[in-house]
Amino acid sequence: MKTFLIGMLSAFCASLFLLLLILPLLKRLKAGQYILGYVKEHKDKGGTPTMGGLAFIAAIIIVALCTFGVRDGKINLTLAITGGFAVVGFLDDFLKIYRKENEGLKPYQKIIFQIAIAAVAAAYCYVNKLTFLYVPFGGGLNVNISWGIIPLVIIIFIATVNCVNLTDGLDGLAGGTSSAYLFVSGIMLFIQQNQSAALCFIAVGAIAAFLLFNVNKAAIFMGDTGSLALGGLISCISVFSGNSLYIPILGIMFVISGISVIVQVIYYKRTRRRVFLMAPIHHHFQMKGYTECKITYAYVVITAFVGIFCLLFV
Repeated sequence: MKTFLIGMLSAFCASLFLLLLILPLLKRLKAGQYILGYVKEHKDKGGTPTMGGLAFIAAIIIVALCTFGVRDGKINLTLAITGGFAVVGFLDDFLKIYRKENEGLKPYQKIIFQIAIAAVAAAYCYVNKLTFLYVPFGGGLNVNISWGIIPLVIIIFIATVNCVNLTDGLDGLAGGTSSAYLFVSGIMLFIQQNQSAALCFIAVGAIAAFLLFNVNKAAIFMGDTGSLALGGLISCISVFSGNSLYIPILGIMFVISGISVIVQVIYYKRTRRRVFLMAPIHHHFQMKGYTECKITYAYVVITAFVGIFCLLFV
């Protein structure tokens, strides 16, 4: 437990230092977020510095390497994949800033990059026989799906990364929800005696520092740099530990974000009408009059309580 606390505190301090370092730099470079005109509630957020994910992702990688060294292949690959998704997100953010519009990489380009990175994780799982899955509420029961882990891992990565990305729409929303997810995952992995528990708490510490600058009213956004990387980190930790089936449960709020967009798009194409005032669904609640703080609080609390329920059966 002492190692977890030291890792969390170290990551918090490292992330805080890097944020204080890059925030004035981003302002000087005018690396501001382009805000969609039809999101009226966000009209005052235009120009807010983005790509803040660079700070807390760098902090996670640095502290994790100091904690685990370079001998643990699973941790190294987790950090490499997290960094890989951060690079994809950075390219997307950079293009948005350069073009001064809300379109960076093309959707097909994002998917190609994401599948390529996910394929590496899938191959690693198969080669290293990480093909078992813990059954939620099964009291430690696990099943071996052999080669089926390859398509499953790719699907998990694509779904998780994009759902976390979609959840990044309000101040503190993606960061707060992710930190609650990772905190519960850390406890779960500790119970399962998996050393990746320390990585979860390191991530929580780094995100906590970021949230000091990201809660309403945000002084900096994580951008796709942060949200894609967080999705990759969550996917790696869950997949490599055999907890893949817990993702749609612990990550229920991420799932709801993704499903709300899919439902909205399909229904609109068929009927030219909308199910929600705006998707993802957190924007629907915002347009119904709920404040960003209340929506973010609800997302974090629901994630935490679902997590506590899951822990009762681990």
